[in-house]
Amino acid sequence: MSPLEYILDKARWAPSGDNVQNWRFEVVSEDVFIIRAFDTRDTVVYDFDGRPSQIALGALLENISLAASHQHRQAEFLRLDSQDKSGNSDAIAYQVRLLPLDICSPHPLVEMIEKRSVQRRALSTRGLRPEHQLALEQAAGDNFSIRWFGGWQQRWQMAKLLWRNAQIRLTMPEAFPVHKKAIDWGKQFSTDRIPDQAIGMDKLGLLIMRWAMHSWQRVSWMNRYMAGTWLPRLQLDLVPALFCAAHFMIVAKKEPQTAEDFVAAGRSLQRLWLTATQLGIQLQPEMTPLIFSWYVNAGRPCSAEAGIQKQVQALHQDLAARCYPGALENTCFMGRVGYGKPAQARSLRLKLQDICLQANNGENEQGDYPIVCQHTAT
Repeated sequence: MSPLEYILDKARWAPSGDNVQNWRFEVVSEDVFIIRAFDTRDTVVYDFDGRPSQIALGALLENISLAASHQHRQAEFLRLDSQDKSGNSDAIAYQVRLLPLDICSPHPLVEMIEKRSVQRRALSTRGLRPEHQLALEQAAGDNFSIRWFGGWQQRWQMAKLLWRNAQIRLTMPEAFPVHKKAIDWGKQFSTDRIPDQAIGMDKLGLLIMRWAMHSWQRVSWMNRYMAGTWLPRLQLDLVPALFCAAHFMIVAKKEPQTAEDFVAAGRSLQRLWLTATQLGIQLQPEMTPLIFSWYVNAGRPCSAEAGIQKQVQALHQDLAARCYPGALENTCFMGRVGYGKPAQARSLRLKLQDICLQANNGENEQGDYPIVCQHTAT
């Protein structure tokens, strides 16, 4: 395997919303390639202004930097579409140049890239060891801090918030097609979605969910007459929220506004996540409350349902009350951590040849870049 192939092979293991893998690689030479990234803001209600996709792109860039060190290379990134760094475009491109280094210490986190995964099931409630908490805070970098929510009382408050958040998520019509497309039923592993065995429900819950998600009409009927949200909210939100070491927020020193800001946040997240993996700490993203807050702060509705909008507004106020002044506006990521076994079912990745494009004046043979649109990081 050449240095370029090694680096691209490691890069593809970056987390992305619902395992959409929102990037393609265009190989220019043995030392240069282009990342063609896209987002799903037009089809996925959770991909607010493409921010979650930009965070995923940042994780990809961090993987590239780490992997390059193992090949005695330094990765140099150049934003190609610099004329629109606001993030208003749904496409972002980076040129990556691999510069040779005579002396380079391979980064130990590279070994964690393929081991890192999402654990959505209950974890130990034992608090993080002080040295482990410090290691995670240092991994986030100088431009970010970590806000912890540990102990039974704070976990209970977060559990109640996530319980309410799940009610919104499971009854919002705009979210249904996203959930339906994201799950790969009857699978332990999936290369382009989330296998149902990895989402955190038991066998009975999966059977009911699979039947209900055949159509929005079934989901609505279950929610109205059969308390259809209670079981998934219990298994996917309340129990995991209580059974962990702590919930956390990654908070930037200045309010993130541009695509570059969220890419930087993704790099910070990936370093933290890989460090957690190295320490035997499991992690699960909890992004939807933050995403709903982004809608509120922007004064934009996330749903056509008036009742949903009122719930989102109340959720935002609840989340803001748990933060010190100004912290929520600077928050880039939310999740939970705890000691426990790695997930036995998980998302894998598309093969390298399936996400590599032939350089052809910015286009492939069909004159366009293949984009798959489906979104919880995996």
